[in-house]
Amino acid sequence: MTDLLPIRTSPIPAKRTRTPGSGRKAGVPNKVNREFRKSIAYLLEENRDNYAKWLEVVAMTDPGRALDLIAKLAEYAAPKLVRSEFTGDGGGPLQIQVVRYSDQ
Repeated sequence: MTDLLPIRTSPIPAKRTRTPGSGRKAGVPNKVNREFRKSIAYLLEENRDNYAKWLEVVAMTDPGRALDLIAKLAEYAAPKLVRSEFTGDGGGPLQIQVVRYSDQ
């Protein structure tokens, strides 16, 4: 026979409601993310002179891996671009209207 878990006798706490406008504003990174990004930026800045040496050592044995590491480091220098698609009304093609302000 299996051991049974005790039955919960305490009441379930009521769901708390949040005051409108409380908490972090939309778009503001939380403290943990902000501190992590600062740490990564510091690590990258302090080892700037070592990258070429490290990549050269890796490239001697595995050039493909060295290129992969360069691509990963590049994400910290230039963020990835988001792919966007523009469509017209109802998902159809865009209608482009050329407006000329002079006779040239």
